[in-house]
Amino acid sequence: MIRALTALLLVLSLLPAPAAAWGRLGHRLVASLAWDGMTPAARAAALQLLEGEPEPTLAGIASWADDLRESDPDLGKRTSKWHYVNIAEDGCVYEQQRHCRNGDCVVEAIRAQTAILADTKRPKAERLQALKFVVHFVGDVHQPLHAGYGHDKGGNDFQVNLNGRGSNLHSLWDSGMLKDSGLDEPAWLARLRAMPAATQMPGKPLPPQSAAWAETSCAIVRRPGFYPARATIGPDYLQTWRPVAEAQLRLGGAQLAATLNAALSRH
Repeated sequence: MIRALTALLLVLSLLPAPAAAWGRLGHRLVASLAWDGMTPAARAAALQLLEGEPEPTLAGIASWADDLRESDPDLGKRTSKWHYVNIAEDGCVYEQQRHCRNGDCVVEAIRAQTAILADTKRPKAERLQALKFVVHFVGDVHQPLHAGYGHDKGGNDFQVNLNGRGSNLHSLWDSGMLKDSGLDEPAWLARLRAMPAATQMPGKPLPPQSAAWAETSCAIVRRPGFYPARATIGPDYLQTWRPVAEAQLRLGGAQLAATLNAALSRH
């Protein structure tokens, strides 16, 4: 019995963890960076919506949309497709009729939820939920594999092995590269804040430029070497691609700040 249990635990340890873009740490980092760039008016409006939350900060709600799988399975199921869009097979060019006909993708979810957030005539509960979705989905769309290939489910079916532990490429980008650094949340924030300020993409703040964000993320997936030639990867892969992940986290924070400023500052 003990041997069988030990074998089962070993097998389970090699299975890839469920994917959740950037993981909890990454989403908190994007949210905290966004707070840095928000206007006083937008911050005040956000804090009013966040009153009563267990952790009434943007970072505190950043993983709410992923947690729905356990806290509200029905809503989690209905919104599961809102976390990603598959456009790499089509040259990273987003077309709503082809990639998101019913609005069930991250590009259209960001647009729709931002509109709800900006509408002060809606009940506070609806706008709070929209805020939670926007904070999370803007983080999602800046994780390259959330705008990648459909044939391997955004890297979930592409197996890798890092430091003797089996995983998949999606999970590596979600959290593996961040965790491997050994930095905690405050240290990561200090590191990202020390980077040059991210340049926001041109265009009107509303509707959000979520299609352009997805296309930019997708282009990273198609770069040579993003998909490693061998399943076993080492420090060289991390040294090459972790700076790209850091830049995406920084950019995600800037784009989220611009989105929230446009939706909340005028109220």
